[in-house]
Amino acid sequence: MESARIHAQVRGVVQGVGFRYFVLRTARAAGLTGFVKNLSDGDVEIMAEGPREKLQRFARDVSEGPSCALVQDVQITWAECTGEFASFEVSF
Repeated sequence: MESARIHAQVRGVVQGVGFRYFVLRTARAAGLTGFVKNLSDGDVEIMAEGPREKLQRFARDVSEGPSCALVQDVQITWAECTGEFASFEVSF
């Protein structure tokens, strides 16, 4: 399977509603590596690496989010996998 990287910025009601931990559980269940973190402007940033097919499914899941969040927009940039992450974590 071809590996890749996505960088996503998620806008909407995505802070204070468990969104980062939804992303964490979803990424770990898919075997992805990277991080998720809150940004000072209210958005959430995600960097994830893994098999392209799993990243595509992950991106769809993130675009929907958990039921308590309201995802209004997701900007995703695809890039080559660097292998720099050992696991998927919440970054502060």
